[in-house]
Amino acid sequence: MTETQEISFAELNLAPAIFKIIKEVGYETPSPIQARSIPPLLEGRDLLGQAQTGTGKTAAFALPLLSRLNMKKRGPQILVLTPTRELALQVAEAIQTYARHLKDFQVLPIYGGQSMVQQLRQLQRGVHAVVGTPGRIQDHLRRGTLKLDSIQAVVVDEADEMLKMGFIDDVEQILSHAPAERQTALFSATMPKEILNIARRNLNDPVEIHIETRTSTAETIDQYVWQVKGLHKLDALTRILEAEELEAMLVFVRTKIATIELSEKLEARGFSCAPLNGDMTQSLREKTIERFREGKLDIVVATDVAARGLDVQRISHVVNYDIPQDIEAYIHRIGRTGRAGRSGKAILFAAPREMRMLSAIERATRQPVRPMGLPSRKQISDRRVSLFKELVTEAMEAQDLEFFEDLVDGYQNDTDVSFRRIAATLAFLVQKDRPLQADGRDELPPATFERPPSHRGQSENVARSSFRVDVGRSHRVEPGNLVGAITNEGGLTSSMIGKISIQQNFSLVDLPSDLSPAILKKLMHTKVCGQALNIRLDQGPGEAVPKKRKSFARPAAPSFKKPLKRKPPRS
Repeated sequence: MTETQEISFAELNLAPAIFKIIKEVGYETPSPIQARSIPPLLEGRDLLGQAQTGTGKTAAFALPLLSRLNMKKRGPQILVLTPTRELALQVAEAIQTYARHLKDFQVLPIYGGQSMVQQLRQLQRGVHAVVGTPGRIQDHLRRGTLKLDSIQAVVVDEADEMLKMGFIDDVEQILSHAPAERQTALFSATMPKEILNIARRNLNDPVEIHIETRTSTAETIDQYVWQVKGLHKLDALTRILEAEELEAMLVFVRTKIATIELSEKLEARGFSCAPLNGDMTQSLREKTIERFREGKLDIVVATDVAARGLDVQRISHVVNYDIPQDIEAYIHRIGRTGRAGRSGKAILFAAPREMRMLSAIERATRQPVRPMGLPSRKQISDRRVSLFKELVTEAMEAQDLEFFEDLVDGYQNDTDVSFRRIAATLAFLVQKDRPLQADGRDELPPATFERPPSHRGQSENVARSSFRVDVGRSHRVEPGNLVGAITNEGGLTSSMIGKISIQQNFSLVDLPSDLSPAILKKLMHTKVCGQALNIRLDQGPGEAVPKKRKSFARPAAPSFKKPLKRKPPRS
């Protein structure tokens, strides 16, 4: 099978219970890594896969391994090793979703900083899959609280990150505890010789897969992200539509039913909108696209498959209402704007757990993804007033108003009410279903932006001090390596870590000032890129601290211009 061949999930022979959830979550076609990994993993083959973060690797190994699961056994049958606690939680949640129709299925995330008692209790009850970081997995192996005798498959995810964080020896030790006849899959964004050596020692005649990530995003596309909770997505999109100057917008959602539901909600709010999905007849799809191209529609809500090949030059904005399942889909989506030398804007709605994909998007597109602030109540009110004035001016110039002028004159003579008062009352009647002044009901909760580990900036409002660690550029360390090690071994959350400044032979990390001696002691011997951190408070110039530290803060949010004209709301 080549990377360019397209197949459907129905052709991959997944177990019925697993295929059922695929249809429910709305996945239409597998990503390249999924299409090439699922068949050999279903056959029980070992696999060595090279693919970037965000290409859909979790589903690539979870779907086939869950299809091979023996639900009659209670011991762990699947073990997934991840470099960070954030990834462990993300993978565990995905596996739980994919196994929704497997009765009594249990998956357990295991990582440092979580209660050992809670993990012990769940292990005693029995689990089918374990997802964890190497350090905590080894703790359980030493205690004898985790047995790998019944393991059928082991997955090493992001092996190159394991190497950078100094976990690779731990990974090999863990693999030595698993049965020799197990199935093993190893995924890595890069393949340094250390990873290849591990693959040779631990994989048996593996299928080798290499997925190239395209970097064809137009330079005319500006990318933004808004960290949003599901309940507020519609309100956020409405704010953007009211405040942005746009010609046409393409909104991507994950499922066919979502195209209809969101389109109806936007129409109810006064926007000219239509759905576009694979269940529509070809003639209806073509008619919708033609209306969109001619300017008779301002917004189209579409799925990935339905929008394939869509070429409408007037699209000025693409909104990822639902985050795509992989980077390829994201690049395809935002490529619908910024065409023929025109500028375009791509906006991504991402839940906190999805923010980790940002760094992968930036690497693939070679462009920054900037945090986006939503407009305030005052900005919305000002835009509504501006629109209303435009409507008044247009009507005044285009309509014969003699009858209405006589009507107003008559009313003024009968009541002796000022013309100003009459005009204000008429304006109220026209706009009473959509007030010009935004009230508290229009206000969204303050938008927070928790950056992925590789881009630290603003974070929790806690007192911090600068700590020095003995690993720097000469050791090829990156911010994500430090964040992963500190959160995994120190039990901190990623939002507790402030600025990171990487120098030639050391780095400075802003951490909470009240770190306990126990945490500092543990971090002292934690290794990153094979080097012990030897963490301690920064002593200032005596340790040659640079005068100016590198900041990982992102640029400011975009300004908001003239809004899209709207139809009157439905009664």
